Amino acid sequence: MLLGDCGGVGEHKPSIVDAFALALCGHTKQANELIQEARTRFHKDTLIQAIRVPMASAAIAINKSNPDAAIEFLRSAAPYDNGYPGVIYVRGLAYLRAHRAAEAAAEFQRILHSTELSKPFGALSYLGLARAYVLQGDTSKAKAAYQDFLTLWKDADPDIPIFIAAKAEYAKLH
Repeated sequence: MLLGDCGGVGEHKPSIVDAFALALCGHTKQANELIQEARTRFHKDTLIQAIRVPMASAAIAINKSNPDAAIEFLRSAAPYDNGYPGVIYVRGLAYLRAHRAAEAAAEFQRILHSTELSKPFGALSYLGLARAYVLQGDTSKAKAAYQDFLTLWKDADPDIPIFIAAKAEYAKLH
């Protein structure tokens, strides 16, 4: 889902873990149902209440073009950033959607500067960083970040939607 491929999402019995992916793919009704179920069923589970529910809620807000709400949802997850880089990544996406490029860049750089946080969001953070630099009008830094992303993905399947988008965005900079 992070890669833009939503095929097969929701085909199995989903859980709160899947709510994030469902939300990113636009299945907001199903994601909301999972969030509500998790809030009730796992009301004492810190991981679910402080991280999974806010991430899924933030993804819904991003999908609905409400990045400020997404940023707000992620406030409760901030204390867990160092153990859950997905929170940082989603916050970066929300800042991008809100056209808050400097804040987006800072979030993606946090991931890239930490070897513990860089997996699996490292390569995607280069792409987020490139997009933040484009918003800032810094073409040379954007090109470098796109090149880093494309180098890491040089052997990727050519039909991955996010890879296709990144190559097109990079080509526009030349």
